[in-house]
Amino acid sequence: MTSVLACGGASPPAASPDPVESDAAAAAPGGAAGERSEESKEGAAKTEEDAAADASRQIPTTCEQSDDMCLPPAAFVKRLCSGFHPDVALSLFAKGTPFTRGYLTRDTEAWNASGGSSSNDKLLFDEEVLILSRRKADTGGMVVSGAGGGYDVLRWDGTCASLMTEEVRLHVPPKPKFAKVPWKSLDQKTREAFQADEKVGKIVAERRRECKGATMGAVSLKCEKVDKQMGAALVEFVRNGGALPTPGPLP
Repeated sequence: MTSVLACGGASPPAASPDPVESDAAAAAPGGAAGERSEESKEGAAKTEEDAAADASRQIPTTCEQSDDMCLPPAAFVKRLCSGFHPDVALSLFAKGTPFTRGYLTRDTEAWNASGGSSSNDKLLFDEEVLILSRRKADTGGMVVSGAGGGYDVLRWDGTCASLMTEEVRLHVPPKPKFAKVPWKSLDQKTREAFQADEKVGKIVAERRRECKGATMGAVSLKCEKVDKQMGAALVEFVRNGGALPTPGPLP
């Protein structure tokens, strides 16, 4: 019997790529695999950079230990001291926060080595500040007697100040003083929280009546008196654990 071959048999299998050529293409810097690898690295680096930037903007609740002191993260401090943030200051000074407080050993002029805002008001003897960072003395490698560096600190008014080591002590005085809280610069929600407190609210209302919006210049003795009372009441409220809204991230 004669066998019949079917027409149009199966197509031959496609040729496999040369393994040497495939490896070379994947490893080539300009190859698709190489480009994807570089893009992945750049994307990961960008993500880490963005995450670090976001973290530096958030109000910290934990601290970094340095020389037996509990300090806010350095990246956050850099942002904080480049501006003026009174609401953030109240949050950091609040009762229960872990950050180390310091107290002035003398009256001294306010200046900010970070280049940000500083107050026109002097720092006063026994004024309470929050220690942000320790500045080491730059002596060029030489041993210099009395070169003890200093501190960057936060005041109750939301400004930073730079102090010499001998201008700060950690021992709490009987009646710590404080920089004046700038009422008009506080966020509206923060002011509403103060006014909601029965004791503080009464003093705020009395100040409004007596000062009629002014706190300097041609003001009455009654205005000056109640203005000081309100400042003390705000600080006492915060020190005693009064609830205030959490400030938003730093810019």
